[in-house]
Amino acid sequence: MIKYGGSAMHDEELRESFARDVVLLKYVGINPVIVHGGGPQISKTLEKFGIKPKFVGGMRKTDEETMHVVEMVLSGDINKDIVALINRYSGEKIYAVGLSGRDGRLLKAKKLDKERYFSELGLPVPEEDIGFVGEIVDVNEELIFTLLSHNFIPVIAPVGVGEEGEAYNVNADLAASEIAGEIKAEKLIYLTDTKGVLDEKGELISSLSKDKAEELIKKGVIREGMIPKVRSALRALEKGVKKVHIIDGRVKHSILLEVFTKEGVGTEITLE
Repeated sequence: MIKYGGSAMHDEELRESFARDVVLLKYVGINPVIVHGGGPQISKTLEKFGIKPKFVGGMRKTDEETMHVVEMVLSGDINKDIVALINRYSGEKIYAVGLSGRDGRLLKAKKLDKERYFSELGLPVPEEDIGFVGEIVDVNEELIFTLLSHNFIPVIAPVGVGEEGEAYNVNADLAASEIAGEIKAEKLIYLTDTKGVLDEKGELISSLSKDKAEELIKKGVIREGMIPKVRSALRALEKGVKKVHIIDGRVKHSILLEVFTKEGVGTEITLE
C-alpha cells in the first residue's frame, strides 16, 4: 500500500521514477495499491474559481462548492494523470486503473468526528464546522482484490461516499491507513517531503515501535503534521499491517530502496 504525495507527485523525474518502481513491484510479484493526495492542486483550482481555500485545525473546510472542486481535481485530473503515467511504463498485461472511493462504494464514509479526531491528536477541537470532511467506515476490499488478481494496479482517489451517496473529502493518509488495514497489507509506505521521523537532534530514526512513537509524541519530538501521519501508521498496524514506512519521496527509487534493501531510506514503524 503506497500513499503517493508531496514532491514525488510534482517533479517530473520523481514522477517517472515512481511509475517505473510501481510497475517493477508488480512484475516481481508484489501487488501495489496506491492512494494519492492532491492538496496543492485543489487549492490552486479553488483559487481559479474564485474560492479562497480555508483550513480549520489543519483540515480543509469543505462546503458543497469546495467538495465539487475537490472531487473534480482528485478523481479527475490527478487520478487519471497518475494512471496514464503508470500505464506508459507498464507494458502488456499489467495496467493501472483509476478509482474514486465512490466507485463500487469502495470507501464508505461518514462525517468526520472532529471531537474525537482532534482530541486523539492532543489538539484543541475547533468550534467551526468543517463541512464534508469524512472518515472511512468501511472498505470494499473485494473490489481491490478482484483488480489485483487480474493484474491491475488500483490507483485510488480519497473521496468517500456517504449513506445517501454524498461525497466526502477524506485525508489521503487516513484513507491509505484504513485501506491497508482492511486488505491486511504487508507494508504501508508513505511518500513524504521529509527523511522520515526525526529525533530531538533532527536525525533520522530508522526504526520505531508503537510505544516509542507515543513517547516521542508526548515529548513533542514528533509534532505538527507528522503527528497525524504517525497516528494513522499506528492505526494501520493495529488493524493487521505488518510494517509501516515513512520515507523521503524526494529520493529517486525510494520505494525500491525501502522495500529491497536492509538499511532502507526512511523510518520503519512496527508494533513492537
